[in-house]
Amino acid sequence: MSASAVSSPEAKLNPPWWKLPIVWLVIAGPAIVVVAGIATVVVAVRNVDPVLDTSVGHVESAKDLPASKARNHAASPDAAVDQAR
Repeated sequence: MSASAVSSPEAKLNPPWWKLPIVWLVIAGPAIVVVAGIATVVVAVRNVDPVLDTSVGHVESAKDLPASKARNHAASPDAAVDQAR
C-alpha cells in the first residue's frame, strides 16, 4: 500500500481548518463587527455636531428656541391674543 492511498481517506475525514465553512462563519462574525465599528467611528469623526453657544442671554428668533418652549409658547393664552391682533 502506498502512502497516498492511506492519507486520502484520512484527508477527507480531517481536512485543514481553512477548508471548513464553519470556521469562516466564526471568523466572519467578529470581523464584520470590527469593520462596522471602525466605519461608525469614521462617520462620527467626520460629521461632528456643532457646539451650541448657550451663554447668550436672549434668543434672537423663535426658530432658535427648543421645540418644547416653542410648543408651550404657542399654546399659551397670550399667543392666542397676539394672533387675533
